Amino acid sequence: MALQLKPVESRRLYQQIADQIRELIDRGGFEAGMRLPPERDLALQLGVSRPSLREALIALDVEGRVEVRGGSGVYVSAARPSPAPGRTSSLGESPSQLMEARSVIEGEVVVLACARITDEQSARLRDIVRSMASDIERRRARVDLDREFHLTLAEMSGNAVLVRLVAELFDERHSPISAKLSSRFESTRTWKAALAEHEAVLHAIEARDPIAAQAAMRTHLRASTLRWVGE
Repeated sequence: MALQLKPVESRRLYQQIADQIRELIDRGGFEAGMRLPPERDLALQLGVSRPSLREALIALDVEGRVEVRGGSGVYVSAARPSPAPGRTSSLGESPSQLMEARSVIEGEVVVLACARITDEQSARLRDIVRSMASDIERRRARVDLDREFHLTLAEMSGNAVLVRLVAELFDERHSPISAKLSSRFESTRTWKAALAEHEAVLHAIEARDPIAAQAAMRTHLRASTLRWVGE
């Protein structure tokens, strides 16, 4: 009889951490409504970074196993899923790893954009930034304008593969885990900070300064990561 092998499942770090937290809840005697240890203590206990822990907690929140209450802590949900899953399912790419990948790729994209930008493309970028500023003032921040800004830069590179990669990485923010994080931490304040960072990237590119443009883009994506998943 031929040996039948099961396919190997590649599990993201936040899924593995979430599984450990679920086991901690079950074995630690945490009843419905009880507060879990503080985030700092829990990260030390599990031997993981706080951003990775936060992603795992958000995954369990999406699953309905815990409730993350801003400024208060993380609590075991009163109504647990039935039947409760034994392993955390994939909810998308790790937001912190996603932003790291974007920094690597888009940090190089702007270098090419500096060398190849046209007056028409420069005017298009300025229009996008002005529209973002106007919408943010009216408290109507639009993700589509943010996407257009980054894709326009990618198009300036003249490399279709880079355009596709930038689009795919950006659109990952609509995955369940990324969308949940965005709904919790995005605000007019964070959008205003992102706008200022976009303006810095625009000014560097218009000056055809690849070093300044790369630094501005990586500063922007690093700041976005901190606003999104924390230090």
